[in-house]
Amino acid sequence: MKYFDCTRSGPRSAFESNVVFQFETMEYILDFGFDRLGADQAEGKQIDHPVLITECACNPVQSRSKMAELLFESYGVPSVAFGVDAAFSYKYNQQLGVCNKDGLVISSGFSTSHAIPFVNGEPVYEACCRTNVGGYHVTDYLKQLLSLKYPPHMSRLTWEKVEELKMEHCYIAPDYLSEAQLFQKGTKEAEEKTKCWQLPWTPSPTEEPPSEEEIARKAALKEKQGQRLREMAEAKRTSRINELENECKGLEFLLQQLEHVKDSDIPSFLSETGYVSKQEIEAALVKVTQSLRKAKGEQADTEEKTDPTSTEKYSMVDIPDNMLTPEQLKEKRKQVFIKTTSEARQRAKQKRLEEELERERQNKQDEEKRLENPELYREQLRTKHRELSEKVEQRKRLKTNGGHANGNNNGTGGVGRGERLNAAQKERMRLLTTAAFDRGKGEDTFGIKDEDWQLYKLMSKDNDDDDEGPDEDEAELARMSARLKEIDPTFLPKLESLSSSAEVPRLRPLTKEDFQIVLGVERFRCPEILFNPNLVGIDQVGLDEMAGVSMRRLPTRGQSVDERITNSILMTGGSCLFPGMAERLEAGIRMIRPCGTPIRVVRASDPILDAWRGAAAYAAAMQFPQQTFTRMDYYEKGEDWLRGYQMRYAI
Repeated sequence: MKYFDCTRSGPRSAFESNVVFQFETMEYILDFGFDRLGADQAEGKQIDHPVLITECACNPVQSRSKMAELLFESYGVPSVAFGVDAAFSYKYNQQLGVCNKDGLVISSGFSTSHAIPFVNGEPVYEACCRTNVGGYHVTDYLKQLLSLKYPPHMSRLTWEKVEELKMEHCYIAPDYLSEAQLFQKGTKEAEEKTKCWQLPWTPSPTEEPPSEEEIARKAALKEKQGQRLREMAEAKRTSRINELENECKGLEFLLQQLEHVKDSDIPSFLSETGYVSKQEIEAALVKVTQSLRKAKGEQADTEEKTDPTSTEKYSMVDIPDNMLTPEQLKEKRKQVFIKTTSEARQRAKQKRLEEELERERQNKQDEEKRLENPELYREQLRTKHRELSEKVEQRKRLKTNGGHANGNNNGTGGVGRGERLNAAQKERMRLLTTAAFDRGKGEDTFGIKDEDWQLYKLMSKDNDDDDEGPDEDEAELARMSARLKEIDPTFLPKLESLSSSAEVPRLRPLTKEDFQIVLGVERFRCPEILFNPNLVGIDQVGLDEMAGVSMRRLPTRGQSVDERITNSILMTGGSCLFPGMAERLEAGIRMIRPCGTPIRVVRASDPILDAWRGAAAYAAAMQFPQQTFTRMDYYEKGEDWLRGYQMRYAI
């Protein structure tokens, strides 16, 4: 019930700017209040007690009549009286001697603020002033500012917590501009006025770097695993060599037996072995022999063995063209193509074999060097890796930006696209710009000759072979990186695709400061809307100007009346609890009053409960029954009689 009107969500509030307009919700509130008060509803569900209702100044007649109808019809109360809460608070503090008989009450409540002058102990409602700004707007403004300032902690900035922060830390600045400049400069005084709210925070566990013993243990474990893999690979290689040797011996034995077989018996003999001819067995033997040499790591013979059937396969290759018929020429071209393709395939295969053997030899040498002196080998490998990495990075920069400047440089040091093209790309660009026919000059004859169509092959992107060929440095750099990862657990390869200007964003661990809500300028910025409502888009006067407006609206004015009123200005309502409110209100009123006018601003003894205490004292007075509107009056005179109803505050 304390924050019933705050959330503006869920159950609708019964009030709209201190005026009751949702009477269904108001009925629930009255049920709750009568139940807590212990009012007797046993007989006929009626409240057999007079009721005094507080309302805002100049409450609409429609709202007052609906409230009377609810109390008389639903609860059956015997009589009802209406009074203004600010007037009750002023009369109660007048009895305590806080304020005088003539004065001004400034009530700043939850959603509205009122200024009501008192003359001869009676409120002058014709001269009252109202502004739709109160404590609700201050809290809402503070909640908005903190939510924008700390979006990760919006769930913790509940209405109740923001209300608590407002009442605990906010204050009224004597001079708003000077106070704002003080915080803008960041002086020591501003730091002292800054408050901090620490949210619950648990530090994340820190990951300690691995110790030397842990690194050595991981390196030993990795070495042990590598040794086991090498032993498995060696066992597999030995098994493979044995299989190839057995297969080779079997083929050789088969060829020896084939020499003692008659020509007529060869087909029946081969049908049992699975081979078709002797040439097929010889080819299989050559293939197995090469695989055996490769498995043993021996150097392959550079001299290619001529296939005994090559002369039969390519019989027309060496015959001149003038000695062949057209059909034989076609056959010769076919044999030349097959022979060239086969030889190229053999050369590529031999090259791959040599490269693999060279890599194995180099790996063996590296392993021997590492076993001799692991520390020295690791340091040398790191140095080579660093130098090669710088070389590759330099080549990439030159390839991207060009090797020199030619007038195409932009502000960042880049060059034109033409300097980044290789030879094939430049040639295609030249053909695209010069080889096209001119449609405006003469007849279009492009394509009549076969040579014209060769341009499409030259301009095709498939011909974009890099003139530099495959980058051996990058392959060597990748090999070194893989090797360093194996022997050095602490090695971290660089991200070569990223430049120094575009670093990888790193997520830093959350600290204690990330869970702090700092209240600086918000402490006085939010309550400032009570004096400058235009800060939140409300085009109305503030509390200090309300006093001047109310005094100008008095029907009977005079210097003596004005001085008596300004000499007794009472602040009441929950929003008057901000520190510095009385000083700021006195300074604002002094600026709109003549020089030398006596001004005294006091605060109610209890700004929140004095209105209830004053109403309770009035309800206990002897003249209260004469001030009420009875149920008989309601049935006889109707609701319109409430239009002229006005309570006389004689406590």
